[in-house]
Amino acid sequence: MPTPSNTEKIPVTVLTGYLGAGKTTLLNRILSEPHGKKFAVIVNEFGEIGIDNELVVNADEEVFEMNNGCICCTVRGDLVRIIDGLMRRKGKFDAIIVETTGLADPAPVAQTFFMDEAVGSRTKLDAVVTVADAKWLTDRLKDAPEAKNQIAFADVILINKTDLVAPDELIELEARIRGLNPYARLHRTERAKIDIGEVLGRNAFDLDRILEIEPAFLDADDRHHDDAGKPNCFVRRCVHCLPARVKPLFSNLSIPC
Repeated sequence: MPTPSNTEKIPVTVLTGYLGAGKTTLLNRILSEPHGKKFAVIVNEFGEIGIDNELVVNADEEVFEMNNGCICCTVRGDLVRIIDGLMRRKGKFDAIIVETTGLADPAPVAQTFFMDEAVGSRTKLDAVVTVADAKWLTDRLKDAPEAKNQIAFADVILINKTDLVAPDELIELEARIRGLNPYARLHRTERAKIDIGEVLGRNAFDLDRILEIEPAFLDADDRHHDDAGKPNCFVRRCVHCLPARVKPLFSNLSIPC
């Protein structure tokens, strides 16, 4: 079977950001807008907000069917397995969005699209989009390495909740972000309100830039394995850990912690 050209591959956007920054708010905006596109959405966790319950019309095993025709998965196992399953599903979708946990380093997620031949032959990493909390990012850059990595790896950065900081603080924050990543496109937002064309379909991921940041990015390693050598789940959640508003969707599922 011939390998799809880069223009024929399904684009993948990795949506990341530290806890509470507003990435799920952005995701809910994408899912609810009348854009006429179908997205496969892979969610790494359910935060305090979670996927908007009003957008869900059916839940079957790992897959949500959304009322705008999109599908949404919770990742209970390996990202490669989930993407392989999505590519085998009936029906077409225009793109894949991966929402990572707020504590995740985006590098291993991005690495998947280059290290796994099956995934790389059918998908392409379009962009890493980071949502940053304007009020708390300065503190997180001091005490959370993940926050630094999320900024450094980003192709697009939304400085969210700009209404909560003074103009001079915002200018100083942008300078700090530029110190970590002078190449990403910056957007100031409130409640993650932005034209989705500014975050999806950007064709912005630059492998050469990432190799400058992390020369071993394409080297095989065991960052995806636990101390016992077993593959790590992309996320492990159980029904009891979920917010009350989404528990009914999973009441008949057995999701190990």
